[in-house]
Amino acid sequence: MTRSSRHLMRVATPALAFAMALSACSGSTPSPSPSSSGSGASASSANGVTALSAAKIKPLVSSIGSQAGADLKPARLASGLTPPTNKWFSGLVFGGTAQPVFPLPMSFGLSGAGFSFGLPVITSSDKTIMGGYRPSIQVGAGADSWQVTRYDEMSVTFTGRKGGSPIGTVTIAQGSPFITFTAAGQRQITTNLPFAGSGSPWAVQAGEDRYGLTGSEGVSVSGGTVTVPDRGHATFYVMPEGGDAATMAALAASPLKATASSYTLSGSTATTRLSYTTQNGSPTGIVALPHQQAGLVAGQSCDLGRYRSILGTLKLCRGTAMSWTTPTRPATAQLDLSGLDDTRRATLRKQVDADVQAFKPYPADTYFGGKALYRDAQLYTIAKQIGATSSATALRTRIVAQLNQWANPAGCGGRTSLCFYYDRTNKGIVGLTHSFGSEQFNDHHFHYGYLLYAAGVMAADDPSLVEKLRPVMTLLAADIASPSDTGAFPQRRNFDPYVSHSWASGTSPFADGNNQESASEAVNAWVGLGVWARAAGDSQLAGEATWMQALESASSLAYWTNFDTKDPVYKGFNHSITPLVWGGKRDYATWFSPEPAAALAILLIPMNPSSGYLGSDPARVRVNLAEALGSRGYRQTYGDLLLLYSALQGSAQRDAAIRQAASLTSIDDSLTRSYILAYLYSLK
Repeated sequence: MTRSSRHLMRVATPALAFAMALSACSGSTPSPSPSSSGSGASASSANGVTALSAAKIKPLVSSIGSQAGADLKPARLASGLTPPTNKWFSGLVFGGTAQPVFPLPMSFGLSGAGFSFGLPVITSSDKTIMGGYRPSIQVGAGADSWQVTRYDEMSVTFTGRKGGSPIGTVTIAQGSPFITFTAAGQRQITTNLPFAGSGSPWAVQAGEDRYGLTGSEGVSVSGGTVTVPDRGHATFYVMPEGGDAATMAALAASPLKATASSYTLSGSTATTRLSYTTQNGSPTGIVALPHQQAGLVAGQSCDLGRYRSILGTLKLCRGTAMSWTTPTRPATAQLDLSGLDDTRRATLRKQVDADVQAFKPYPADTYFGGKALYRDAQLYTIAKQIGATSSATALRTRIVAQLNQWANPAGCGGRTSLCFYYDRTNKGIVGLTHSFGSEQFNDHHFHYGYLLYAAGVMAADDPSLVEKLRPVMTLLAADIASPSDTGAFPQRRNFDPYVSHSWASGTSPFADGNNQESASEAVNAWVGLGVWARAAGDSQLAGEATWMQALESASSLAYWTNFDTKDPVYKGFNHSITPLVWGGKRDYATWFSPEPAAALAILLIPMNPSSGYLGSDPARVRVNLAEALGSRGYRQTYGDLLLLYSALQGSAQRDAAIRQAASLTSIDDSLTRSYILAYLYSLK
């Protein structure tokens, strides 16, 4: 289904919505290869995750059945490039009409013969923080078509053509206030507003913002016409508040060439480094987002001015790279029940046996099927720890049999469900039974995180399972977390190191950019990846997962559940969470329910054993719960997830939650009553 039809169905059909429970959701419907970035798995950076290298992945791809995939209409993608689904710029690539994108601090769009850009106007109302596309500067370049001819994690280059011949390229990048046009042959480009000045840099006022223009030798400006010599360049930029014109022109002088991300893990921190390479190697301007600013490494100069954004106040830094540290968090396979007393063990044994007796057939799709396997794997670990032997045996038999079906590379050759195929058109792994647009690459990290988690839990318990599960689980890991573009998979399909969170929509057919709703399921994906990697003995993949989990957790708090309400961007916004974060706006809304309980619950699911990060600020937990609960308390749909969240406030709230657990009226399909009790019992 498309995004909209799926969620309209859930709103219009309450009974079905209840049965489906919570799900995160997303969107519908010869050139150089993309740059790859290094990754590190320890205190020193490594060159990549060995298990997901091209040499290891390609034989696995050959071993699994392949099919031609859905036509995602990559109308503006050059031949030879891996389709960039789930990226911040996907909307510019796919579909009949190019959509705007948001390479903060700018907004950018392709517009007919040229391109347009501008600093968004930020307006905050009761339920929305809006910073949409603003084409303040409109550039006519004379093109009749545009294609992405190069991309990496944070930068994209478009080639404009007229009559098949190139007229030039445009390069944009996340975190860069600079947009560069490089001419193929001498070109005259036009601007809707005339830039003025006695020479470079030139400037123009557009509303409350001032834009600058500089260029290579031979660039000239006359009113609304900019002449760019063959292989010369013109770079446009927006001035920051408190910025200096001469400094900005100097930073814009050498165009951006490429970007890359890398990381190191040391002790309890992850240090992320974003590199911005210019043509002559000189420093450029890099914008620090709010979640990056507190952890910027010593010596990082970020005093060049400020920009407004939907995420809060941005700071402009000088350099060839920006680095910041983030706390790492444990990827925990199971709850620790070692401290239970006999009474609680007996209570749990009784409940585990009841939950096992209530087994239902597994769903056939990757989302609900994976979610159910994750749920049962957690139930299995509880049964083992408390001595519910017969239930543990029944669970193990059930889970392993199901995992073996999913993990059979040839499964789609003889079945119509419970198997994966390689989509050779769009370069990815897809479950044969599609759900929520998974064939359009929506939500793969949500789906595959559950499957990897379950596989990791069971393989850690029984290492003999590793080799049987490894081929398909490695392909699932590569689909969502490949550290480089291997040709078979794009680089880190969902994860965006600049904003430090994932994007859920495959093709992003939206004027507000890409988006993500369930930040907690994104965290769950990287926890699941780490649990599987450790069970499989892959320390490098575990390091990759640790890094992504750290950043996704930090951004989840910074922009979904625990943002700093003192930032001016929140003036007029009357909620303490934003369930939907887009490139160009943030909404107090969900795709599936108008209920306040749902708005918070979608940011909590599945409350896995690593979800303690959600309780890092007990006072904020209390604030977030107040609106979500309203007058209905925990006896409502999604009350189970809210109850688990409430227990993160401290021991008194945990004890209160234990007393209320028996009265819950609905249980999400990622949970069991046993898990709810065990989770509460396990909190210190």
